[in-house]
Amino acid sequence: MSRHKLKKFAENEARGNIIQPGKELFEKIKGHWRTLYFGNEHPLVLELGCGRGEYSIGMARLHPERNFVGVDIKGDRIWKGGKTADRENLTNVAFLRTQVQLLDQFFEPGEADEIWLTFPDPRPKKRDIKRRMTHPRFLEIYRRILKPGGRVHLKTDNDILFDYTLETVDRMEGIGQLQHSHDLYQSDLINPLLEIRTHYEELFSEQGFRIKYLTFLFD
Repeated sequence: MSRHKLKKFAENEARGNIIQPGKELFEKIKGHWRTLYFGNEHPLVLELGCGRGEYSIGMARLHPERNFVGVDIKGDRIWKGGKTADRENLTNVAFLRTQVQLLDQFFEPGEADEIWLTFPDPRPKKRDIKRRMTHPRFLEIYRRILKPGGRVHLKTDNDILFDYTLETVDRMEGIGQLQHSHDLYQSDLINPLLEIRTHYEELFSEQGFRIKYLTFLFD
């Protein structure tokens, strides 16, 4: 492991806004995000596969009246989000280091209000369909940890993932208020939260890819 990566991991250990294995909160946080970490009863919004936390940070800047948790398994990625949040004194955002399929271990049923999936790995090969973050096995996890009426958002540049997700959601029971666009920035769905752009989104846009978006809630 490189010296640079080891330095990041050491900073993650010392940083209070990064919750990861080995820290006391990692074992106790389930069902207690508002009381043990944020200290308020504000809505709880998750970004799954958050990478460097750019979207979580962007949402936290826009909405100080909400709590945000970026989730990713890569410690050297969430290091960036944790550092930025500390530098800007953003106390309404935290980062959880774990795998998305383990969310049930960190969130009680109905604890979260919204989930964002921002440019997840599209897993285009058929053998990897079960690993897509909008596969039914993941969607059922989201359904459990979201409150009734909890909303899911997906932004992607990938046609395969977008069409797959739209078809999957269309077939599921208990889905409401489905909205979608194959060209977000030319649609009437656009709003300040959707205008947040990560580094990768900027690259995709510069290469001519249209940004797709869909949202729905679990009835």
